[in-house]
Amino acid sequence: MKNLLLLLLFAVTIQLFPQYNPNNQESGKITGKVFDNDSKHSIEYANIVLLSTIDSSLINGTITDANGIFTLSGVKPGKYLVDVRFIGYKSVSFNVDINASNKFIDLGEIFIKPDALELNDVVVQGERSPVSYQIDKKVIDVDKIQTVISGNAADVLQNVPSVTVDIEGNVSLRGSSNFTVLIDGKPSIISAQDALQQIPASSIQNIEIITNPSAKYDPEGTAGIINIILKKNENLGLSGIINGNAGLNQKYGGDFLFQYRTSALNYIFGLDYNKRIFPGSSNAENRYISTNSTSYLNSNGNSEWGRIGFGIRGGLEYNFSESDFINLNARFGTREGTQNSTLNYNSWSSNAAEVLYYKNISKRSRDGKFGGTNLTYIHNFGSKGHEIKTELNFRYSDGDESTLTESLNDNRTFDGKKTTELGPSRDFETKIDYTLPFSDTRKFEAGYQNEIENSDDISELYLLDTLSNNYQFQSLFSNSVKYKNNDQGFYATYSDEFGKFGLQGGFRTEYTFRTISLLNLNKEFTIDRWDYFPTLHTSYKFSEGTQAMASYTRRIQRPNGWQLEPFLTWTDANNVRVGNPDLLPELIDSYEAGIQTYIGKVSLSAELYHRVTNNKIDRVRSLYSEAENVNLNSVFNIGKDFATGSEVMLIFDPLDVWNVNLMANLYNYRIKGVMFNEAFERESFNWNTRFNNMFRITSSTQLQFNVNYNSPGVSSQGTWEGFFTTDVSVKQDLFEKLLSLTLQVRDLFGTAKHEFTSTGQDFYTYNYFKRESPMVILNMRVNFNNFKPKRNPDDMENINSGGEEF
Repeated sequence: MKNLLLLLLFAVTIQLFPQYNPNNQESGKITGKVFDNDSKHSIEYANIVLLSTIDSSLINGTITDANGIFTLSGVKPGKYLVDVRFIGYKSVSFNVDINASNKFIDLGEIFIKPDALELNDVVVQGERSPVSYQIDKKVIDVDKIQTVISGNAADVLQNVPSVTVDIEGNVSLRGSSNFTVLIDGKPSIISAQDALQQIPASSIQNIEIITNPSAKYDPEGTAGIINIILKKNENLGLSGIINGNAGLNQKYGGDFLFQYRTSALNYIFGLDYNKRIFPGSSNAENRYISTNSTSYLNSNGNSEWGRIGFGIRGGLEYNFSESDFINLNARFGTREGTQNSTLNYNSWSSNAAEVLYYKNISKRSRDGKFGGTNLTYIHNFGSKGHEIKTELNFRYSDGDESTLTESLNDNRTFDGKKTTELGPSRDFETKIDYTLPFSDTRKFEAGYQNEIENSDDISELYLLDTLSNNYQFQSLFSNSVKYKNNDQGFYATYSDEFGKFGLQGGFRTEYTFRTISLLNLNKEFTIDRWDYFPTLHTSYKFSEGTQAMASYTRRIQRPNGWQLEPFLTWTDANNVRVGNPDLLPELIDSYEAGIQTYIGKVSLSAELYHRVTNNKIDRVRSLYSEAENVNLNSVFNIGKDFATGSEVMLIFDPLDVWNVNLMANLYNYRIKGVMFNEAFERESFNWNTRFNNMFRITSSTQLQFNVNYNSPGVSSQGTWEGFFTTDVSVKQDLFEKLLSLTLQVRDLFGTAKHEFTSTGQDFYTYNYFKRESPMVILNMRVNFNNFKPKRNPDDMENINSGGEEF
């Protein structure tokens, strides 16, 4: 019934708006599409400036959209100069004449070239910054970050001011690990953290950071959205790109992408494989405080982390008429993560003099298969931008996690635990998006989304019987859970421009029906609720090149599977967890304001933000009373947290061959609430900086030197220490850029670490982990046909002035 009501509401809303008639426009109009001359990719947010030919005064201006398209409307009769500009590129100008017989001018495809400098007869092309700020997002050009070309998406994000990445590869967006990952605008098949570890950097074109998405986007995720745009080529014919990399300590991999495009069809096929092993060392100190005594448990030794990923993707795009487009994509793969350690323990108690020495060997693996398909159909109703888009998505993943921990004394195993956890998941999603433009600046959008997910979680515990040396099944700590989830959402947005002022308002409502069935306990929990998400985005253009933006959005972070399970599950020898079926979802209010401007040749972007998380979900650690030296990890809605800060990015060239990108994120973090019936409040000032340097030694040789720093911070029960890393790379292009070699050195000075302290009423824990450094990796890239970067200085020398009749 609710499905029917939402669909009826969607249909009625569309009928309330009149059809857009492009003939209502009486003024002159200038259109065109802007491309990068080398890559042939369209350029979003290029500046289009209309100038008077008499005194060069500014008459009008606009920017290109996501497809590189621009429209200058309301142009009065007269002669003008159209100037196309984008940072890091040579500007291109056109003389146009608007008159009664030539009111509509289409400048067609405009190709702009990266700026070039003449140095002793050697042409050196200018470099754009790898990170650009746009109206509603930050965009990372992955190919501009040489130091991570053999890494993954998480490695790329280390170079972004909004993002921090710890030594284990865990990503946080503005201090929160709760965010949504999209791949080409589609939900990730696997979890956000797994997706960022799985996708090789060499297969990524751009990464978009959207911290305040509009109502059109799914509101899931505290901190926003990370959208990964995979590579593809827009040119006709066969093209391809091949990457291979190898490093020390079992680090190797590669990927390739082939594409064949005709005027109506486009075929894409790609494959990737990567293996990374990270040796390291660790030490830990633990105190467990009870009524009569305090127990001590310290450890040190060697650890090894590993990741192996394999993926295959294919796609077919077909334009079967001028108004109809269909796209079919699929991706399948496997993932495997390992964490092995051999640690030496010493344990004693305050009321006993004896110290117990023993060795602990732990082997943990997490692997599985994943896959997904996407079918997209777009129908255009005839006028520009008036379209309906339908998507069908199917995703599945199988998770298989196991942990084996054994304690040995004098080469005799006296204790052992083995845990297994299976978590298959199936997800089906339907989306409908409708766009109705009333003019070139005024637009209405509406849509419907339905996601149905079914998943299972089967956990088992086995304990070692030292007499028989066999592991015995423990039914008390083994459980089976089935999840069924049905989310439905409806949204509408309206946007318009009033001179220099732009406005977009949106509203989204979502209905959630979720059941959690505890099969072995014969119990069921149900979640049945509506949530509402208003959004508001504004912009104001002070002058050409200077623009301010402000926005507000509401988002949601729902509890994940195990957080709702009300039973004990052992995760390793020293940790047991229990969920909470009474958890409420987090509701997040996010505010942002920013400005972008140019001061001479210096680009400056500054952004202020304030985020409030209500019903804050946090993991709370305490002492497990049923076993010695074991932590109990629970989850509660503990209260609220607040993040208030500023992001600043400065781009400039100290020398003709030296480009600097200086980024900083500074914010105050505060968390307050109630734990164990006691009020608490913790606060810290956090900051991270990125100092990226690009040196172009010759026309075919580049040197990149990056320094990153992450400051100390706090959580509800602990603190972590700061650290900095330094990465260096040298890239050499050969055979007119058919072949590129890149030598990378990660963590050059061995300063990366993970250091964390956690305290509670009955425990104290200190952990320190350091992995191998420096890491040295050599990457080789082969481009052929249309994927080869082109530099033809004659392409843009002779540009037609004026335009053709539209």
